[in-house]
Amino acid sequence: MTPVADDQPRTAVLSPALLREHPLPEPTGGKDARGGVLVLGGARSTPGAVLLAGLAALRVGAGRLTLGVAASVAGPLAVATPEAGVVGLPEDADGSVTGPGDGLGAELERADVVVVGPGLDAPAGTLALLRAVVAGVTRTTPLVLDAFALGVLRDAPDVREALRGRAVLTPNTTEAGHLLDDDAHTGDEGHDDAEVPLAARIADEFGVVVVCAGVVAEPHGRRWRSSTGYSGLGTSGSGDVLAGAVGGLLARGASPARAACFGVEVHGVAGDRLAAAVGPHGYLARELLTELPRVLVELRAR
Repeated sequence: MTPVADDQPRTAVLSPALLREHPLPEPTGGKDARGGVLVLGGARSTPGAVLLAGLAALRVGAGRLTLGVAASVAGPLAVATPEAGVVGLPEDADGSVTGPGDGLGAELERADVVVVGPGLDAPAGTLALLRAVVAGVTRTTPLVLDAFALGVLRDAPDVREALRGRAVLTPNTTEAGHLLDDDAHTGDEGHDDAEVPLAARIADEFGVVVVCAGVVAEPHGRRWRSSTGYSGLGTSGSGDVLAGAVGGLLARGASPARAACFGVEVHGVAGDRLAAAVGPHGYLARELLTELPRVLVELRAR
């Protein structure tokens, strides 16, 4: 994967100056030219996670958005989100997504990027959905995996192999520990000494770009660390915004490493702005959405 800069040290600190030297692809043309993002997740009890991720993708410049959620909430979500197409996914009696259903194939074929995980809550259904995704998109279609989609990877070698070289994983440190089957790291959020090697170990083992606690690592390659982001980002829905932003930047044509670096920095700076305006804690994940395009403009990454 292409690093942000060939002459940077092995572990570099992300900064506006660094990112301005390596701008994102310009989002020109109509919505199809700017890339389509398909976000899959949204159990009946958690449809908001998909909404946050999808709107984040649009806020960073993606052109087209489709949301896949449990069928019982697809109608209300479509009304609440006129900017997006919505597809209903089969669900069980508890409202957990059980798999792809019959209507997802066409959406997978036209998606430029697929984000899987926000709001999912059942292992079997999540794994069935992931297998349908890797079977239904081209071998070069970028994927972003977040939240529950990360929890099934250790038991799915076929999916792990299909992700190599074209995916971004966005675990928190607890999820990262599960990915490595390493209980020593579970619950270690906020311990800076562990973050870079933890992200790097996952990147090397899975062959993908990893974003974990403000650190970006590419497999057997470079690592970047954010210098921004208040602890207020550790709030419900914040990770969904980050995953969606990375997906939207991929849709614009950024490489996985570059999309991850820009996504981390923009997410962190947006949190800084809200910390100054609202307070270091107490701002909402949905408030990050308004800040994302403003931060991108300031980075000259239109």
